[in-house]
Amino acid sequence: MSNNHATFIWSIADLLRGSFKKHQYGDIILPFTVLRRLDAVLAPTKQAVFAAVEQATKDGIPVRASLLRNKAGHEYSFWNESRFDLKTALGDSENLAANLLDYVTGFSDNVKDIFDKYKIADRIAELDEHDLLFLITQRFAAVDLSPATVPNEEMGHIFEELIRKFAEDSNETAGEHFTPRDVIELMVDILLAPESETLAKPNVVRSVYDPTAGTGGMLSVADDHITSANPSATLTLAGQEINPQSYAICKADMTVKGQSVDAIFFGDTLINDGHAGKTFNYCLSNPPFGVDWKKQQKAVTEEHQVRGYAGRFGPGLPRVSDGSMLFLLHLISKMRSAEDGGGRAAIVLNGSPLFTGGAGSGESNIRKWVLERDLLDAIIALPTDMFYNTGIATYIWVLSTKKTAERAGNVQLIDGSKLFRKMRKGLGSKRNELSPEDIAQIVRLYEGEADAARSKTFDTTDFFYRTITVERPLRLNWALTPERLAVAAEAKPLAKVDLQPVVERAKRDETPTTDLPSFRKRVTALLAESGISLTAPQMKALLSALSERDENAPIVLDAKKRPEPDPSLRDIENVPWNEDVHDYFDREVKPFAPDAWIDESKTKEGCEIPFTRHFYQYVPPRSLEEIDADLEAVLGRIRARLETVKA
Repeated sequence: MSNNHATFIWSIADLLRGSFKKHQYGDIILPFTVLRRLDAVLAPTKQAVFAAVEQATKDGIPVRASLLRNKAGHEYSFWNESRFDLKTALGDSENLAANLLDYVTGFSDNVKDIFDKYKIADRIAELDEHDLLFLITQRFAAVDLSPATVPNEEMGHIFEELIRKFAEDSNETAGEHFTPRDVIELMVDILLAPESETLAKPNVVRSVYDPTAGTGGMLSVADDHITSANPSATLTLAGQEINPQSYAICKADMTVKGQSVDAIFFGDTLINDGHAGKTFNYCLSNPPFGVDWKKQQKAVTEEHQVRGYAGRFGPGLPRVSDGSMLFLLHLISKMRSAEDGGGRAAIVLNGSPLFTGGAGSGESNIRKWVLERDLLDAIIALPTDMFYNTGIATYIWVLSTKKTAERAGNVQLIDGSKLFRKMRKGLGSKRNELSPEDIAQIVRLYEGEADAARSKTFDTTDFFYRTITVERPLRLNWALTPERLAVAAEAKPLAKVDLQPVVERAKRDETPTTDLPSFRKRVTALLAESGISLTAPQMKALLSALSERDENAPIVLDAKKRPEPDPSLRDIENVPWNEDVHDYFDREVKPFAPDAWIDESKTKEGCEIPFTRHFYQYVPPRSLEEIDADLEAVLGRIRARLETVKA
C-alpha cells in the first residue's frame, strides 16, 4: 500500500519536468506531501479550531496555544488557525497562491518552521510563475493521506521512500545528511542488545537523541525497533540539525508519523546546544568525517578554557582540521549517568580518532579520558564503501555509562570489515551493504559469540602508553676555517656583522680542537684584533657555526657540568603502560647507546587504539620456486608465440 502511495506522489513530480531541474523536485514534492498529510490529519478538528480563533478575535483577546492544541486533538502537538485547507484554497483558484500562503502560515510555530526551512513561499511563487500551482495542489488534494487510510507507521515509510528517491536522483552529496539504513540498523541493534529484557516491560519510558540528526533516519529506526518490540513504550525523540533542508525533512518525517517535534532543534550543535543540561537513554550520531571546525573554534575553545570539565570539551580539543572528536565528547555529555539508570551511545567515526595525535595531544588526551572513565564499550570496524559520499574505512564506537560486570574495565574490538554483500547497483560511493544476516552476526559477536579472528577483548589500559625522550650527549670539535666562517656568516644573529677580516686570518688546514675554553680565547683575541665586537648571543651563534659533530670528541658540558643533549640524536620511545619505564630503557636502549639517558621532564602519557594492528594477519610471500615457475610458464608462452611468428 505504502509503495503505491509513494509511487503516486512520485508521479506528481512528472508535472515539474521541463520547468524545474531534477534535483529541485524534492524541494517541492516533500513539503507538499507534509502539507497534505497535516491537512488530512487536522481535517476532523479544522472547524473547531477556526471557530475558537474567530471567537477569540471577536472577543478581542489573544488566542491561547493550549486551547487550540486541545481543539486540534490531544494526540497532536500542532494545529492550524487559517480558515483555509487545501480544498477551500483550491476553490478560489484566482487567489490560490495567497490562500496557500495564508494556510501554511496558519500552522503552529513547531510545524510552520518546517515550511519556513523549505522556503515554501518561494516554492509557491515559482510554481505559480510556471502555471503549475493549481495542478500540483489539485493532485496532492486528491491523495487520501488521512490516518484512517494511511496509519502513521505506513506514512513514515512513504515519506522515507520519497526522501530516498530524491536523494538518489540528486547529484549533490546526499550522503552528507543521509546515513544508510543498514548502518543505522546495526547501530540501533547494538545499542538495544543488552536491554531487551528492560525494554519489554510494560509502559517503559525511553529517550533517544541525535546531535547530527540529518533527515532523522537514526531517530526513526530507533523508534521503529523499540515500538515494534514493545508497543506500550513511550518514546521521546530529540535531535539537532544544522542543514535547513535536512532539518525540515527530519521534522516533517516525524510530523507525518504523528510524533512530537518539540525536541528537534535547528542550529549548530557545537556552538549552540539545543538540549543544554539534558541527558538521554540512547544517543546516536553520524557526524561529518574530517571536516574542520574553524567556524566553531572561538566558541568551542572558549567553552574548553572557561568551563573546563563542567562543559563538554574539558578533556581536550582535537586539531582544527577534524572536528569529529568534538561530537564524540558532546555525545558523551548527553548520555544519562549511571546514577540515573545509565546511558548508551553509538557514533560513526573514520579511522582518524583511533590513533591521530601523539602523547599529550588533544586527541590522545580525549581517548585517555574516555578510557579512564570506562565509557568505551566496543569499536566495530565496518566494511569500506558503506556510505554515499565516501568509501573510506569507518568505525562504530559504542559507549556506555553503566557497563555490565563482565564488560567493566574492558573494550571489545570487532572486525566486521569482511561482513557485507555487494549491492546490485551502487549509490554514489556506496557499493557494499550489511545484510540482515551480517547485522545479526555482528550483534552475536558483540554479545559474546567466540570468534578469535573477528572479536578481541582488551583491558582499557592496554591502549595507554608513556612517551619517553631519549637523549644522547653532544660531542663537538671546533675549527677557525674559511668554510666554517662561511656558515657563520649565514647565521641570523651575525647577518649584520662583517666577518671578512677574520676570514682573511683563518687557516684552511687548521686541525680541529676539542678544547672549547682555549678555542674561545683564541676567537675572542682574533675578533679584537679585527676590530669586531660581538654580543653574547652573537658569540654563541659564532661558536656554534664553527663547531661540527665528532663522535670521538669528549662530551660537551653545560655551565652546571651536566652533559648537553645532541638534538640530532634525540629519539622518542613509546613504552607500554604496564611496563616500568627504566626497565624498558635498560633493555631496549642501553645496550645500543650506553651513554644515553631519559629526559624525565619530557615524559608524556598517551593513548591510541591501533585497531588494524590487532587484526593484522601475516601472509608470507610466495616462495622463489613458485615465482620462478610462474616466470618460466610466461616465458614458455612467449617462446611459443615467437616460434609461430618465425614459422
